Amino acid sequence: MYERILLPTDGSDHTKRATDHAIDIAKQRGATLHVFSVVDDRAFLVLDDDRVGEVRGELEENALDAIATAVQAAEQEGIETTSDVDVGNPANCIVDYASDNDIDLIVMGTSGDKYEANVVGSVSKRVVDTSPAPVLTVGPDS
Repeated sequence: MYERILLPTDGSDHTKRATDHAIDIAKQRGATLHVFSVVDDRAFLVLDDDRVGEVRGELEENALDAIATAVQAAEQEGIETTSDVDVGNPANCIVDYASDNDIDLIVMGTSGDKYEANVVGSVSKRVVDTSPAPVLTVGPDS
């Protein structure tokens, strides 16, 4: 059932909890873990043109670091991994990646801020609403 699991990561604490869940599921199922990060290009809208390149570089480096951390953890458990970075709106990029790669399950973290008003984070909510695959959201206390 779950042969291809997508783990979107930004390296944040709530993503680290999702990584643990994704690795556990992938290990139990013998699945490939697709580790994916998105450089949110909406951040560039408020920058002076001369700063875009510098900020893009920093964000890409952060994305690669987040991927490397998750891939290393998965490979230590003997899980086959693949990884990629995209640039754009995170929710759209995650859903597009899932569609393009026949993903069976998306495992992603939520910030858990203001639980009653915001059960899942805005990116997570948009992914849940539009995903072609089931989405497991992992809160900060999960």
